[in-house]
Amino acid sequence: MKNSIICAILFSFVIAMNSCNNPNIDVQGHRGFRGLYPENTIIGFQKAAEIGVNTLEMDVVISGDGKVVVSHDPFILPEICLHPERIAFERVSFVIYQMSFDSLKAFDCGSKGNERFPDQSKLRANKPLLSEVLEEFESGDLSLQYNIELKSTPTGDGVLHPGPEVFSDIVMTLLKKYNLGQRLTIQCFDPRILNYFHRAYPKVKLAYLIEGRADIDENLELLEFIPEIYSCDYGLLNADRINHCHELGMQVIPWTVNKVSDMQDLMNWGVDGIITDYPDRLLNLLKK
Repeated sequence: MKNSIICAILFSFVIAMNSCNNPNIDVQGHRGFRGLYPENTIIGFQKAAEIGVNTLEMDVVISGDGKVVVSHDPFILPEICLHPERIAFERVSFVIYQMSFDSLKAFDCGSKGNERFPDQSKLRANKPLLSEVLEEFESGDLSLQYNIELKSTPTGDGVLHPGPEVFSDIVMTLLKKYNLGQRLTIQCFDPRILNYFHRAYPKVKLAYLIEGRADIDENLELLEFIPEIYSCDYGLLNADRINHCHELGMQVIPWTVNKVSDMQDLMNWGVDGIITDYPDRLLNLLKK
C-alpha cells in the first residue's frame, strides 16, 4: 500500500511538471487580449503578439457590402460600443450585415470599456477588417497563427450573415491571398460551416466549438468527419474526456480559461492549448 501511494504521488508530480513546462501548449489570446485591451481590435492583437502568444483568436462577420469584419457579435453591442453621436441605441438597431463598413467604422468600441473586465484599458478602437489584421502581422513574424471563428447559426442565415456556403467562400477568398497554410485554423459552433469547409477546403485545419453538451461522441455525430481540434467550454472537460479526444485523433483546446488554477488543471490533464482572455497569466504559468 505504501509503495502504491508513493508511486501515485510521483506519477502525478511527473505529469504536473511535464504539463506545466510543456512548450507545445498553444497559447491563444481570446479576441486578442480581452482581459486588458478592447476585444477584437488591432491594439488588442498587437499587445497579445507582443507578449508572445502563439495564436490570435478572433471572430468574423460579414458587412452589408460583403466585407469580412472582425467582430464577435453580428450587431453593434451598446455595452461596449459608443454611437458616433454618443446617443443611446439598441443592439438590434445596428446589424452589421445590414451596414456598410464605412458606417461601421464610425462606432467606437474601445473607449467605453467592458464592465466584465475592469482592468481593460479604455482606448478608442474600431472593428477592423480581417484584411487589416492580417496586413498588420503578415509583414513581420510569420510564425504567428490565427484561429478564426465564423459566427454562424441556422436562424441567422440571410438576416445576420450569409448562408454557410457563401459565408465560407467569402472568408476563404480573402484568406487565400495570404497563404497561411497550417498557421490558419477555422473554428465554428455551426456544423454546417465545418462540413462545408471539409468538403470545399480540405487542407484547412478545423476546430469544432462546443458548449452545453459534454458527450463527445454525440457532438461528433453532427459532423461528416473528425476535426483536427475539439474546442469546448473548459467546464466540460476532465482527463478521461481529453484522453478520448486524443484517441480519436483530435487536439483539445478549450475556451475561455481565465483562472490560473483552471489552466493548471487542464494542462495536468493533457490539453494541447488554451484560449484565454488573459494570455499573460498562461504565459507566466508556463515559465514556472
